[in-house]
Amino acid sequence: MAVIKVDIAGAPYEVRVGAGLLAELVPQCRGLLRKRAVPIVTDVNVHAAWGSVIEASLRDNGHEPHWRILPAGEQTKSWAELSATIDWLLELEVERGDHVIALGGGVIGDLTGLCAALLKRGCKFIQVPTTLLAQVDSSVGGKTAINTAAGKNLVGAFHQPSLVLADLSALETLPMRELLAGYAEVVKYGLIDDADFFAWCEANAGAMLAGDAALREYAVAHSVASKARIVAEDERETTGKRALLNLGHTFGHALEAETGFSNRLLHGEAVALGMVLAARFSARSGLMPKVSAERVASHIAAVGLRAEIATLGLECDGAALVKHMLHDKKMDAGTLPFLLMKAIGETYLDKTVSLDAVAAFLDDELARPAN
Repeated sequence: MAVIKVDIAGAPYEVRVGAGLLAELVPQCRGLLRKRAVPIVTDVNVHAAWGSVIEASLRDNGHEPHWRILPAGEQTKSWAELSATIDWLLELEVERGDHVIALGGGVIGDLTGLCAALLKRGCKFIQVPTTLLAQVDSSVGGKTAINTAAGKNLVGAFHQPSLVLADLSALETLPMRELLAGYAEVVKYGLIDDADFFAWCEANAGAMLAGDAALREYAVAHSVASKARIVAEDERETTGKRALLNLGHTFGHALEAETGFSNRLLHGEAVALGMVLAARFSARSGLMPKVSAERVASHIAAVGLRAEIATLGLECDGAALVKHMLHDKKMDAGTLPFLLMKAIGETYLDKTVSLDAVAAFLDDELARPAN
């Protein structure tokens, strides 16, 4: 088991990465589960796959699980589910010192974390991520949120978990599409500031996605360590360092909004395509060589993710996608910063980008052949 420390001032915690952690839930959470009753928020798919394992671990150690089983999918990150889940926790008489368990992917982690942040001005929670995307990204760093009609993750709070248990066994039950969506957040760390890790991804992604256990542990642990380092430097995204973790997200969130935050385009798929667009826009702007941008696109396509916006069959123009971007959380005094690349492994925040130039670029990308 790999153990990565997230060194947040006043709220440090561990991320444990290994196989079999779900079956060892109670021993892993020793000292955190204060009461017999343990509230668990999950979705219907995760409960079907892992509910009995969690149930056995809790009951065998003298605890009684209380389940809130929600629909799977991005639509669950809503006002309605936030309100209903908080009411459920209040009915269970959850106190500030109690821990709520978030068992699932990014949707469950984000929703549960926000509930914990709001309940009685802040109770505690444990992240038990069951998707690759959640294990390497959303479960670490304390960002919690729901979506609104105006856009994605626009209502939220920074609220750090007490512990993250990333069980690699859970990845074995994921459909390949979900694994690929998570892989987008793995390769992102190479593109941000680690060209050697991007090269590792090019060499090992196929075997890792196919199930090589050692490669999976390395990919998850390395990604978590990369995020932990950045989050420790800039917990609340005040210096600009943590903003680098949003590479691909400005373009990606616009695509998610245009597709209705639906199963048509998963978050990780949107991020992958968004990183390709960020690389190509960087090349078009003269910031990075075109060959480097196409190297990014080629790798994304090689693993089986979308690398062309035209494959979505959108009935919009670049201006419509830019309009979605105006709801981005990074908007500052009417200016939208973009994460662009000078090279693979050299991402930076650019506050001088013309949205008209972005719209024109997207028009050209929409017209590219879908291959």
